[in-house]
Amino acid sequence: MNNTIVVLYALFLFIGALFGWKAGSKISLIAGSLSGVLVLLGLYWATVSPKQGYLFLTAVAGLLTCMFIMRFIKTQHFMPSGMLLTVTLLFLIFCISRYIKL
Repeated sequence: MNNTIVVLYALFLFIGALFGWKAGSKISLIAGSLSGVLVLLGLYWATVSPKQGYLFLTAVAGLLTCMFIMRFIKTQHFMPSGMLLTVTLLFLIFCISRYIKL
């Protein structure tokens, strides 16, 4: 179940990158793809060393949360920055809880 959540979040980031690219943002494509790759790297790391892997995923989710907070404050629109912030904040909470349990 834990791996499924991480994979779904990575897919969410990749899909967001594609939507950003379709809207004309190459930066969204690059940032979203890179973020998705980092999350998948964290998943791999969590299978090898769960404590370190979830610490890495927590750091990635924390940085993404900060980025989406700044974007939401700047745009004041729920779509897409507020939605991305909400999902990423939930993922951050998930990662922190997994790290604490290990």
